[in-house]
Amino acid sequence: MSTIATLPHRSEVATPDTWDLSTLFPSNEAWEAAFIEFQEQIVGYQRFAGTLGGSPAALAECLKFDADLDRQAERLGVYAFLRTTEDQSASAYQDMQGRFQSVAARCAKEASFIRPEIMEIDRDTMDEFLGSSELSDYQLMLERLLRYKPHTLSQREEELLAMQAEMAQTARHAFGQLHDADMKFGAVEDADGRQVELSNATYGQFMISPQRDVRRTAFHQYYDQFAAHENSLAALLGGSIHKDVYYARARGYESALEAALFPDNVPSSVYTNLVESVHKQLPAVHRYYDVRRRKMGLDDIHFYDTYVPILSELETSREWDAAVELILDALTPLGREYGEVLHSGLTASRWCDRYPNAGKQSGAFSCGSFDAAPFILMNYKPAVFNDVFTLAHEAGHSMHSHYSAKHQPYLYYDYTIFVAEVASTFNEQLLSHHLLNNADDDRHRAYLINREIDDMRATIVRQTMFAEFEKITHEMAEDGEALTVEAFKSVYRNLLKQYMGPEFEIDEQLALECFRIPHFYRAFYVYKYATGLSAAVALSKRVLNGGEPELADYLGFLQGGCSRDPLDLLRGAGVDMSEPDPVDTALSHFAELVEELDQVL
Repeated sequence: MSTIATLPHRSEVATPDTWDLSTLFPSNEAWEAAFIEFQEQIVGYQRFAGTLGGSPAALAECLKFDADLDRQAERLGVYAFLRTTEDQSASAYQDMQGRFQSVAARCAKEASFIRPEIMEIDRDTMDEFLGSSELSDYQLMLERLLRYKPHTLSQREEELLAMQAEMAQTARHAFGQLHDADMKFGAVEDADGRQVELSNATYGQFMISPQRDVRRTAFHQYYDQFAAHENSLAALLGGSIHKDVYYARARGYESALEAALFPDNVPSSVYTNLVESVHKQLPAVHRYYDVRRRKMGLDDIHFYDTYVPILSELETSREWDAAVELILDALTPLGREYGEVLHSGLTASRWCDRYPNAGKQSGAFSCGSFDAAPFILMNYKPAVFNDVFTLAHEAGHSMHSHYSAKHQPYLYYDYTIFVAEVASTFNEQLLSHHLLNNADDDRHRAYLINREIDDMRATIVRQTMFAEFEKITHEMAEDGEALTVEAFKSVYRNLLKQYMGPEFEIDEQLALECFRIPHFYRAFYVYKYATGLSAAVALSKRVLNGGEPELADYLGFLQGGCSRDPLDLLRGAGVDMSEPDPVDTALSHFAELVEELDQVL
């Protein structure tokens, strides 16, 4: 009888393969002591209430107290979160995170007076305050806060909205429980004749199976469960959308989209330009599907045919140290300091939790903080080629955190998501460029081109389709239209037809995909993936084809944190995302790759 391979328990994982969280806290006991101290300080907010308009010194004292407490909370929260990801069955760490979240919510409630009190200071007085030496460190923060004045409510109203925070996440949490815990998908026979459980985690593995029957069976069996729960899922998604509309209206925004873009000071034209640019290049996307269909020898192409590599993977295994060496070679254009810091982080300094273990959170992420290393969670598998790209991606995030924390004060180090995806996908672009330049033959080159095309399709084209779906459905809610099962599916089906093209066979079940995308519960977020990769394509070409000034511009962007608005940070790096040119350039590159793939294969 063959032995079933199982993942090691957390206690069995070799220490060098785990992250070293001591830059956050040396032990759980140290965290507990800091947590108690944090709790005891929260009451300190009370002494500032009603005083903020009295003098620049009084306001500065409150802002310093708030920033110092927030900095403590960041360390506590990051440590608790990272511990929960190591083994999600470890109740002690779930308890740790739950206690922190509860106290953090109480802290937010105690601090809820700050914004409305600042907003109540008249403009002339605030102008005098902003010119004072006491508030020099907080000038940018205050100017950004004052932008919200038209959207800030009374102190009592702000307190009520703060109290709603946990309740407002009900739809998202209920979706997560239904999607990740309650829905069961059965088992599917894989290409080797084994019965393998079908789940959210394994669905993607089935979609890259070389056997079409396996892919088709997994696809239909997976979506059968969404069909069985479509009414509940539609109610949850509708609830999340109505929540967004409610908060936008409560704060006086014209739309939920405007409310979502406001924090980054991004005009709605960036969003609409993205959609329009992708629409213009959809013929190249449709052509790619036809190339894929022909090269795979298919009479027709379905969604379950779009993720399996056209060519079988040419390199089947790359151990951790070899992956790190490859990534560092690819990132050589970023200079010696970048390479040395990253090399230490991925090896001796143990930023990264490397391999899967029982109960560990799936996927990958980077989690930076001001006072500690920028940690990376991986589930690295040597036989999975894309895991090398995932590591390069997360390393980009972590180096962004490293440079921002090194060059900015705490108030201005934490960059926004809008720019975060630039640093990560920039690294992927350099890795792809390096691999293509060192490809052994046309077959190897075709495999790499296919991978880059699929990455751009998933990150720019597909995410833009998601962004358009979010925009349409929120506008429906704002216009008073009912968000029914059929309404959602109709909108999504029409988008599928537009984005996939007239020759693509769209299975009836594919419209149910609108109910399984977790990002739809964080609306108007996904467009940043598309703009991020578009900017990364432009900036990587600029650095590769430039010299020291272009590299200095890019490193300056990494060092910028949130010291400027996202669009201004990117302009400083050499790309203007307020114009359609970067997206057009990236999609023109996509079209060139499709042409080359057709010729090489």
